[in-house]
Amino acid sequence: MSAKKLLVDIHTHVYLPRYASLLRSRTSVPRILSRTTPSGDTEDRLLILDHEPSGGRPVGPQYWDREEKLKFMDKHDIDISVVSTANPWLDFLPPSTAHSLAQDLNTDLESYCSTSPLLPSSSSLNRLYAFGLLPLVPSIPIPHILSTISQISSLPHLKGVIIGTRGIGKGLDDPELELVWEAIEKAGLVIFLHPHYGVGNGEEWGERENGHVLPLALGFPFETTVAITRLILSGILDRYPSLHILLAHSGGTLPLLSSRLSSCIDHDPIVQHCLKHDARWYMSKLWFDAVAYGSEELGFVSDVIGRAEAFDKPGSSASVSVSVGGEGRKKGSERILFGTDHPFFPPLNESEKWRSVVENLEAIDGVRGWDQEAKDGVRGGNALALFGLS
Repeated sequence: MSAKKLLVDIHTHVYLPRYASLLRSRTSVPRILSRTTPSGDTEDRLLILDHEPSGGRPVGPQYWDREEKLKFMDKHDIDISVVSTANPWLDFLPPSTAHSLAQDLNTDLESYCSTSPLLPSSSSLNRLYAFGLLPLVPSIPIPHILSTISQISSLPHLKGVIIGTRGIGKGLDDPELELVWEAIEKAGLVIFLHPHYGVGNGEEWGERENGHVLPLALGFPFETTVAITRLILSGILDRYPSLHILLAHSGGTLPLLSSRLSSCIDHDPIVQHCLKHDARWYMSKLWFDAVAYGSEELGFVSDVIGRAEAFDKPGSSASVSVSVGGEGRKKGSERILFGTDHPFFPPLNESEKWRSVVENLEAIDGVRGWDQEAKDGVRGGNALALFGLS
């Protein structure tokens, strides 16, 4: 099997048994609780946000059992998965507990991946790799985070770190995190930036009427957009140009709003001198997952990435454009990677394939201007290159 034709899932989650046990022991969100159904059966429910509709979501072995992950991969012809601990990570723990648990979970992740089956077409590639976990909680001593980065970089099947949007409580542009970005860049780890809290509150989203549809569909992408924009404005990407940052959910709304952001910066004396480049230029330095569910959306993100390098300095001409289906769109595809968001949003019928797989693959196939090489890259080749899996 040619490497470029491998299907690699870079957005797929796991609640390892150690983590699930912790959630079971809790009496407040986040937690896993057991309850009796109207039919008299017992079921587990996962609550990770306040005011979960219907008492949270049902959970089972697909959330923590590696064999269930592999069955899902086999059913959908996924060759390799880069798994990550699902939110809310360690945000709710005191510093000392978060530090020790992060190290234990990283060891668990290495075992989870290193003892997984080899890819049939390879004598060296496993089917599972992972993003490690950092103890990013308020009041954590920075050396604890740095020691965990060192641990992750020593574990061969951990290829990056997953982080939320709050850092150690003050956002990702917190000056206290400077040494963290430096260490991650030096270690060559990929950062997977993933939301958890959304923005706003239940009243703003009409949660009584709409459940969590709006917070998940809109709040999560907005949260990611604000977090990465603060990071850009802080100059982190200028000071650490080799940082590899992968954005969940196709970058939220950042690609759509990047030109508006650039204009606002140009007209604000507080921030207009903070960056070495036009804000749109930074789109060419980020990676984006393909969890967008639509070919038009992926095509647009690809266009934004493909034209980004033309905005080399603040105040660059806004007339730069990339024609639909042109080389810019194909070039933009090189920074987009397939994902599924497994095990969330399962089909109602167990015999069905997951819509998050089917629709996202159909979206990749349907992008105008992507030739087969570009599509194969998004499906797997780009991930193999980013994570050094050859």
